[in-house]
Amino acid sequence: MKLQGKTLRESCDAKILEHNYSGKGNFGQILEKYYFLYEPNSDSEPDFPIAKLELKSTSLKQLQNQEFRAKERLVLNIINYNDVIKQDFETSSFIKKNANLLIVFYYNPEDYEAIDYLIKLVGEWSFPNTDLEIIKKDWETINKKILAGKAHEISGGDTFYLEACTKGGKGGNLRSQPKSEIKAKQRAYSLKHSYLNHIISSIANDPAETYGKLIQNSNVAKEQTIEEIVISKFQPYYNFTIPQILDKLKLDLNPAAKNFNANLTKAILGIELEKEIEEFEKAGIIVKTVELQENFLPAQNLSFPAFEYEKIYDEDWRTSDLLEMLESRFLFVFFQLTPNGVKLLKAKFWNMPQNDIKEVRKVWLTTKKIIQNGNIVTGFKSDKNGKISRVTNFPGQSINPIAHVRPHATTTLDTNPLPVRDKLTEKDEYTKHSFWLNNTYVRDEIFLK
Repeated sequence: MKLQGKTLRESCDAKILEHNYSGKGNFGQILEKYYFLYEPNSDSEPDFPIAKLELKSTSLKQLQNQEFRAKERLVLNIINYNDVIKQDFETSSFIKKNANLLIVFYYNPEDYEAIDYLIKLVGEWSFPNTDLEIIKKDWETINKKILAGKAHEISGGDTFYLEACTKGGKGGNLRSQPKSEIKAKQRAYSLKHSYLNHIISSIANDPAETYGKLIQNSNVAKEQTIEEIVISKFQPYYNFTIPQILDKLKLDLNPAAKNFNANLTKAILGIELEKEIEEFEKAGIIVKTVELQENFLPAQNLSFPAFEYEKIYDEDWRTSDLLEMLESRFLFVFFQLTPNGVKLLKAKFWNMPQNDIKEVRKVWLTTKKIIQNGNIVTGFKSDKNGKISRVTNFPGQSINPIAHVRPHATTTLDTNPLPVRDKLTEKDEYTKHSFWLNNTYVRDEIFLK
């Protein structure tokens, strides 16, 4: 494709300088009008009807290792709640428009005009048969929720490759839905961020990652969901102790090793230890292993990765790292500490309900405000041994029933820079912290439900 490695300024004639497109999505509009020479539209037909090809453009981010990855999910067509419930997947507006995609990936550094974004990769994409079966089930899952009058409860964590993401401003562009008087946020079909990274690697012909497959062919994908396959592989080991599981699998793994839980999960799922699980990578599934005490309360609260103070300072909740994680699909593997050793109780797929996400948003907003005001440390205290520690304003476990903020570092010297100097300590950096799910929430709302 002639576009690759160039900018729109370089690829189009001088008329492009007359464009008046601005705001989010302006690159795509300029691309359509000045390179492909058609007016931007929201037609139900593919952009190139004869070729049955839909044009999409999306931005990339550059990692510290200089590799490029998708900056966000790939948004496809808007979901019409009232129309989609009358459709079957094979004849749906979604598959009619998006079966074959022409995707333009661009890199957009800050302060660059859209016509100067560097186009890094261009390629066509059609869904492999096995992926298409998984996407069909995702589409049907979304449709079932709409049919049940629960369009307002749709979450990205409901599905694996295809999701229904919110589309609109802060108010959510509320829309009517069938089967319910409750208004639901406008949503669009989109390919998950993790699945888009798979497309990037495929189009770029990157050296293939070493993946192990849960689903060997499309016939299996027709019969079973990813969830059903995974749970069926865990069930034979329920109530087995770790040594018993290792013995049955004929494995010699060190339980003290950092990657023990990941390797045990792969072994149970029949994946070679040196390989990643393809379906998990495409779906962005987050695996969490939890050890319960005899009373079923997790021994620890459940952490997310340490956040960057500077990033939260500038973030918007709708595009925040925390929301992206909360809307992910989780696989929880629950073990219990018993007098006879640690035994496997169950495995469970889970995604956080929308009402609970709203509750966690309160913790995020409070944390953001504290960082913006430079008001992290409120004082100091000493323990019975005279060791002095800092007291923070961050919301603790007693403040919110679902989540809290606490340190995520081995020592207080493991820090991240602050965007605003802390007023009390006058420091420009602070010990790494992260968001945590309360152990009571994990027990009551995830394990016991």
